[in-house]
Order: sequence, then structure tokens, then C-alpha cells
Amino acid sequence: MSLKNTIILLITALFFAACAPKQLQPARPVYVDPGDILFAQAEDLFQIKSYEKALAKYTEYLSKFSKGRLADAALMKTGTIWSNLGNNAKALNCYNRLIADYPKSPFVPDAMVEIVVTLYNEGKYNEAIKQANEVIGSNIAGINIVRTYLFLGDAHLATGSSKDAVNFYILALNKSKDPAKETIIAKINEAAGPLGTADIISFLNQLEDKPPAGYLMYRLGQNKAEKEKYDDAEKILSQFIERFPGHKNASKAQKLIEEIRKKGVYSKYTIGCLLPLSGTYESFGRRALKGIELAMNQFCSQGIQPAVKLIIKDTESDTNKTAAAVKELFEDHVAAIIGPIFTAESAALVAQDKSIPIITITQKNNIADIGDYVFRNFFTPMMQVHTLVSYVIEKLGLGSFAILYPDDNYGTTFMNLFWDEVTAYGGKVVGVESYNVEHTDFADSIKKLVGLYYEVPEDLKIMDILIEDDGDNVAEDEEAGKEDDISKDEEENKEEQEPEAIVDFDAIFIPDAPERAGLIIPQLAFYDVENVYLLGTNLWHCDSLIKMARRYVQNAIMPDVFFAESSSKQVGDFVAVFEQTFKEKPEFIEAVAYDSAMILFQIVSRPDIRYRSSIKNALMNLNNFQGATGLTSFNNNGEIKKRLYLLRIKGKKFMELNQN
Repeated sequence: MSLKNTIILLITALFFAACAPKQLQPARPVYVDPGDILFAQAEDLFQIKSYEKALAKYTEYLSKFSKGRLADAALMKTGTIWSNLGNNAKALNCYNRLIADYPKSPFVPDAMVEIVVTLYNEGKYNEAIKQANEVIGSNIAGINIVRTYLFLGDAHLATGSSKDAVNFYILALNKSKDPAKETIIAKINEAAGPLGTADIISFLNQLEDKPPAGYLMYRLGQNKAEKEKYDDAEKILSQFIERFPGHKNASKAQKLIEEIRKKGVYSKYTIGCLLPLSGTYESFGRRALKGIELAMNQFCSQGIQPAVKLIIKDTESDTNKTAAAVKELFEDHVAAIIGPIFTAESAALVAQDKSIPIITITQKNNIADIGDYVFRNFFTPMMQVHTLVSYVIEKLGLGSFAILYPDDNYGTTFMNLFWDEVTAYGGKVVGVESYNVEHTDFADSIKKLVGLYYEVPEDLKIMDILIEDDGDNVAEDEEAGKEDDISKDEEENKEEQEPEAIVDFDAIFIPDAPERAGLIIPQLAFYDVENVYLLGTNLWHCDSLIKMARRYVQNAIMPDVFFAESSSKQVGDFVAVFEQTFKEKPEFIEAVAYDSAMILFQIVSRPDIRYRSSIKNALMNLNNFQGATGLTSFNNNGEIKKRLYLLRIKGKKFMELNQN
């Protein structure tokens, strides 16, 4: 066989050998982790929201494969399921266990955020805030930081801290993607409602013109309008419309501007007066009117233009007519109101409703609490008691007091206030007695106060009657007459046995008018109540008291809001002009009315006053106005702040005490 044929045969053999079927090798078995199978089953159940079955599988996994590579994921899913099932305690346990047992797990940031969510859902807002701050400190990022900021905002809003809520919502807004921004802006708008002016301005500077700057600027204008700072409100709302013309609140802003401008429609230089010029209290109204008219003449004499005007309404000492008169003054577009004196509450209610500043001249309790447009320029019982007690305890060093008061509303009010104030200053009230205002003999009340009053038992009263019945028979018996003679020694012995008055107080307070106080004070001396300070109310500042009981009222002390003989230049000028004009001496009603009018005249003449609210705000900020009654200010709720005079009777005159 040739070499050629041999090669052909060899190639043929190799060909057929290559075409022969190969023998198959058995496949190697693939290993599947049973933990993975179990976890996959749990995941499938979780996806179809079969939470209880999924929970059983995850729990089985954690039991069998606690160190498995998916243990942290199983714990995270277990916590999520417990949250979905409403078992927050078990959910928290899972999240905390994950963080503790698997600190390097990528699920730790998720678990930390879910703890915040769970605490928030439980209403544990402060704990949620604390946990969220720890989350932020752990340098988390992405969706977790946005969620944390949002829940921080929600938690702060739930605790009433709108400022912090808006702050965290803005941080979330800056970190969020576009689809979520609208939701966050809605949260900011909701939370910004209660924000104050300073906070809104701060956030506006932070946002520049980015959303939700437009809403915040609109809210700022609303805020100013609500506080009746209409000049600021109009300016801000106008700027808002200019900067954000397409904003959904632009039309609301324009409407609010128009409403604000309507509020400026009033007669700025016209003041209304409510006084009882007829009826029960006519005399007080006439006196107050003199003070107001004098103030107007004095103010207008300065040549200030435009000139102020008065519209005077007679309340007729009637509550309903007073309320109607306020409505009439509103229709007359007055800037503010002075008065009334005795029907103040009905006037104050209407004035507050109409947003008209009103300075009442009344002692009515809590009158200024009716609203922020209501002011009181009149001294109260509490002011009198405070002035009196602080002086006698702190300056005179007195410590124990007695109170003898009329059993009417005036007396009871002052008795309670005086007692409370003495106690507050560390003093003691050692005796309190009332008396009937219809009586003119106050012996029983005085004797009760000093331990001289003893009730006669009923059996002794009967014996006295029997003795009186037998008196004629005894008188007929000369021998009996002789036996009834009492020697001088026996008489003196009897006098020695009579009890002495127990005067264990440094001062006695008698809150009553001079007509009765003038009868009571001499009787005090009769029952040996001497060498004590006599204290009264402003009613004692009356010459009739000195005329009735001059000898007994020396050094008596009382407060008052006005003292015509004061060394003050303002008082002296007022008294001189008043006497020259009306040929009589002014009293406290005239002085208080004069000051009230002067305060309003000066305010309405200021160029910065555009609205009634501006007048109200100016009254709120009034600080130590110097007038006929001394220095006058108002506190934040419209109550007067004033230092009263303290007066002492010396001879036939009242003298001013130095309280410094």
C-alpha cells in the first residue's frame, strides 16, 4: 500500500471517529442555600401583603439562620411588618436589634429612620425629635435624609413649634426631587400659618424668591393686617403682588389691600364723648365734660391744624342708650371715644366690636379685658389698696391691722383686697368687723373689734326684766333703799373690774364715705382705740371729713389720683386754668377726663396715625404721659399704670406724703 493510500485511510478513520457519538458525563448537582429558599418564600408572601404568613417565614429564617447573610434584611422586613400590623413596640424592638446586632448593615440608616416614624406614630413626638437628630448626626443621605427632615417637621408641628417645623420642611425641600416638592411646599404653607412677623422675614431671607417665598410673603402681609398694622400690611401685600403676579393668592392680596384702605375712612381729628349728662349720674358727667372741654380749648390754643372736634353723646345713665350711642359715634366716623363713666361695659363691648379705641373712666372690674381696643384711665380699688399697704408696711413699718367696713359691695370689695394685700406684704389682719350702713351708732361693731362686746345670756335677760318689774315696790321700802346705797369704794372697785379695750393692731382701715367715717372715728376714741393709724380710701379726701371729726382724724392716710395742691407744675397749671375758666376748684373726675382728652388729642394729631388701629397701638405704647393726674401709661391689656398720691390730714388740710 502506497503512502498516499495509507494517508487516505488514516484521514477516513479519523473522520468516522470524530462523527461517533460522545459519551455524556453526569451533571454536577447545584447547591441552593435552604436559608435563601426560606427568605425567598417570605419575600413572595410580603410582596402580596400576606403579612402574617410572611412574618412566620422571616421569623423562621431568623431562628434557623441567625448568622445568615440575609438576617439583617429579615429583621428589617420583620420590623416593617410589625409596623404595618400596628404593633409599634415589636417594630421598635426589631429596628433596635438590627442596629445593635448588625451595625455595619446597609439597612441601619433605614432602621434609624423607621424608629423616628414609629415614635411619631405613637405620639411620642419629643422622643421622635431626639431620635431624628441622632439620625441627622449619622451622616445619612438620599431619601432617608429627606424623610428624616419631613418627620422632624411633622413632630415639631405636632408639639406646636411652627417655626422649627417650617425650618425642617425647607431643609427637606432643598434635598428633595421635583415630584416631591409640591407636597413639601403644601406642608410649609400649612405650618407657616401661626408664624410671627420676625420668623416669616427670616425664612423669606433664607428662600429669596424660591418657593414657597411667595406664600410666606403673602402670609406676612396677612400677619400685619391681623395685628392691625395696616401701613405695613398694605406695603408688603403690594410688594407681594408685584413680585409674584401669577401667585394663586395674588387676588386675595388685592382684596385685602382694598379692605385695609376702607379702614382708613374715618374722621381722624374727631373724638366722641360718652357722658351721663342726665339721669342718676348727671353731676359726674357734667364735671367730666368740663375737664374735656378745657383740654380741647387748651389744645386748640396751640394752633395745631387740623383742629380737633368733639361729638358729645348723653348716655342718660342708661346701659342700652350707651350702647346705641357708641353705634351712632361709629356712624359719625369718630377716631376714638372718651367715657363712659358708669355704663362702661356696654359701651366697651360695642367699641371693641367696631374696632374703635375707647378710654373708659370707670372702676368696673376687668373692663379692659373685653378687648384690645378698650382702655381704662381711672384708678381701681386694687391700685388704692396697693398704694396704701405698700407705704404703711414698707415705709412706716406697720405689721398688724384691723378692718372696720360697711356691709355693702364697696366695703366688702375693699375689705377683701386690703386683707389679701396685707397678707401678701407679710403683715397680719388681727380683727375684721362689719357694720350696717343704715345705722348711725357703730358701738357694737367697735366693741366686737376690741373685745368689749359680750352677749347677755337669755336667762340673765329674763332676770333683768323681773327686777325691773319689782322696782316700784323696792323704791317704796325706805330700808331697801338704804341697803341699795353703794359706797364710793365699791363703785371704784367695780370700775377697776371693767375690761379694757384690746387694741392689738397698728392701724385700722375703714373703707367708707366721710359721712359715716366722720361718725365712726370719734366713737373709736370713746372706746379707747387710740394711737393707731387711721387708713381710708380716696373718699376720705373730702373737707367734710375734717369738719366732722377734725380732732380725731389727724394724721389719717388715704390715696387719691388727683391732688389740687400738688407741687407738680402740670397740676398747678391745670388747676389755675380750670379755676379761671369755671370759677371753681377741679376734683379727680375733671382731672381724669382732662388727661384722657389730652392723650387722644395728641395722638390723633401725629402724622404717622392713619388708622384707628394706629391710635390703639399708640395708646398701648403710651409711656408716662405727664398730665393733671401725674404720669399715665397703659399696660398690654389696656389697664392704667399710675402712681397714686398718698395724702395725710394735718390740721384743716390735706398734705402730700413723700412715698420715695
